[in-house]
Amino acid sequence: HVQLVESGGGLVQPGGSLRLSCSPPEDTWSLYCMGWFRQAQGKEREGVAAIDSDGSISYADSVKGRFAISKDNAKNTLYLQMNSLKPEDSAMYYCAARKWKYGPVLFPNAYNYWGQGTQVTVS
Repeated sequence: HVQLVESGGGLVQPGGSLRLSCSPPEDTWSLYCMGWFRQAQGKEREGVAAIDSDGSISYADSVKGRFAISKDNAKNTLYLQMNSLKPEDSAMYYCAARKWKYGPVLFPNAYNYWGQGTQVTVS
């Protein structure tokens, strides 16, 4: 059973930066697509960024040019670098994984495993 752990959330001023981290199980790293999702209060969960086993990446239009997803294979860690943060970026951010090697899709329903979330507040 996959357990995901996110960290790095917090309170930041508009225009500031934050980096989120996610540590999936080491033995599943090469077999999963990974993604970042967010859910603001009263809104649907939405995809932010995703990366597959070949390194293909997808971003939501709302974060293109500001956010960057990356993987550190040596540390078995997924990152989301968030720059130029806006108040509308405030949400609970979730790390997610799906047992599929290819296709960095941004549909929450495609992902099988989820972390508990880390809160990001921009104000």
